Amino acid sequence: MMNPLLLENQICFKIYTAEREITKLYRSLLEEIGVTYPQYLALLVLWEERTISVKELGRKLFLDSGTLTPMLKRMESNGLVERKRSAEDERSVLITLTDRGSQLKDKAECVPTRLLERLEMDADELKTLDQTLTTILGKLQG
Repeated sequence: MMNPLLLENQICFKIYTAEREITKLYRSLLEEIGVTYPQYLALLVLWEERTISVKELGRKLFLDSGTLTPMLKRMESNGLVERKRSAEDERSVLITLTDRGSQLKDKAECVPTRLLERLEMDADELKTLDQTLTTILGKLQG
């Protein structure tokens, strides 16, 4: 019978540890393009959207404005984004990708591939992992 209180039997510990190791790997890959992991996540959204409200960006990244605002200010001071109030709703702040932010996309193209190479997982294993994590998140958020 499995002892539920052994550390090695804690799924949360395995997820936590894997997340830390993956984030560490991302950190080394992202240093080359000069962004942090949270900034990279914001850029992924902006490379798709180009302009988005802080509120919507926070919703997509599961970050509150207290976390997001300082990060976006740093990104703005680094010339990656512009922040401005919405003309339609003064309470809403819009984030727009700058040309410099757009150019980082080319440099970041190699990041996912290099991560996958480091994980040494085949396509089926990655698909299964993705499906499992998506299911877990859906149940936790639902």
